[in-house]
Amino acid sequence: MTEGNFVDYVKININSGNGGKGSAHFRREKYITKGGPDGGDGGRGGHIIFVTDKSLWTLYHFKYQKHFKCGHGGDGSKNRSTGADGEDIRIKVPVGTVIRDSETNKIIFETIEDGEEKIILKGGKGGLGNWNFRSSTNQAPRYAQPGIKGKEKQLILELKLLADVGLVGFPNVGKSTLLKTLTSAKPKIGNYEFTTLKPNLGIVEYRDYRSFVIADIPGIIEGASEGKGLGHYFLRHIERNSILLFILSSESEDVVKQYQILLSELKKYNPELLDKDRLIAVSKSDLIDEKEISKIKKNISEKVKNIPFEFISSVSNKGLVQIKDLMWKVLNTEV
Repeated sequence: MTEGNFVDYVKININSGNGGKGSAHFRREKYITKGGPDGGDGGRGGHIIFVTDKSLWTLYHFKYQKHFKCGHGGDGSKNRSTGADGEDIRIKVPVGTVIRDSETNKIIFETIEDGEEKIILKGGKGGLGNWNFRSSTNQAPRYAQPGIKGKEKQLILELKLLADVGLVGFPNVGKSTLLKTLTSAKPKIGNYEFTTLKPNLGIVEYRDYRSFVIADIPGIIEGASEGKGLGHYFLRHIERNSILLFILSSESEDVVKQYQILLSELKKYNPELLDKDRLIAVSKSDLIDEKEISKIKKNISEKVKNIPFEFISSVSNKGLVQIKDLMWKVLNTEV
């Protein structure tokens, strides 16, 4: 998936349909000159329904259509005939889409499983025909209800990526290069901060035709949880990853400090993220000697407890088999 085609945040406008009018008709047939009321009810307006579709990976299809308007209910007619219901609109979204009310920012619905359906905006009810208002004291009601108008709402759609492994790290530590090396994804790569402006997904092919999905999340900077850098535009994607793979650059003066800052930003954003399984990969390890590797190993072992780690290089392929084995092992470990 190319970066330009990945859309994870959109605003859309939705309108449900108006309910149809009830009928105030009276029965008039041959030999029946003064039949009673037989006006039917109006049909309901169309609903806005969201449908979860696992074949979608992005909100890109909303780039060209952001306004959705349902059909109106038909009016009631004679012989107690109810008007037709307005046409519903079914809007498909990827698994992991959060639907918010734009005005209040409250979450209306969050899609979790494929095939879920949720009526987000109901159509207006149809008005009652005069048949419903007959009584012993009013045998010929000449009135019927108008239909209830539909509603209008502006929604915010946010996508949280569903990936097995999320790559977490500072800008320019080698996340995109690792993704490109492990998968067939083609992220933009450059030697400057924020090369990646949108998350990229790739499928890692493992042994015996098995595979798992990995996501390259745009780089975190200190203060990201308060919205600095790319802020919340990428942190939400981490919430849906099963494993967080922290990419720490061997070029850093203090590898463990990198990890601690990243962990702190995740905790500030959502403390529940710390409950996820974590792994560490020290990138660009082809640029340092064995003495430096031993020093970093000791530092990680002493200060970061119970987190598995590997030294890798996407250029020389060092440690890539081992990190794939480690990810697969953790993914398939039963709790």
